[in-house]
Amino acid sequence: MSTAKSVVLVIDDQPGIRRLLVEVLSDEGYIVITAGNGYEGLQTVREYKPDLILMDMKMPGMDGIETLRELKKIDQEDRVIMMTAYGELEMVNQAQEIGASGYITKPFDINTLCQLISQCLDNQKKALKIS
Repeated sequence: MSTAKSVVLVIDDQPGIRRLLVEVLSDEGYIVITAGNGYEGLQTVREYKPDLILMDMKMPGMDGIETLRELKKIDQEDRVIMMTAYGELEMVNQAQEIGASGYITKPFDINTLCQLISQCLDNQKKALKIS
């Protein structure tokens, strides 16, 4: 299945992580847009309607959980993968209850992340065909 047209939004307060993910995901054929915090992320979602959102759990201002809640108010169907530091299991469970599609622990393996993104987008496309 081609991923050439899938738009991935990366929401992370660390510029280095955003740059790395833009480089890696662009090489994988995704169109990648970024936001430096939850507020920017929400605005970007309204503007670009990405196919998938990759979001850090811990950010200053509006954290990942709060941003996820707001994202779900905009669109229940948004696919969101949370990025979290090791040991934040309670936050991961909370994110999944709110509607996160998955999570990956930092530092993450790029191949594992790409597989998770691909799987999430494939599931989204299958759900669209069924409904």
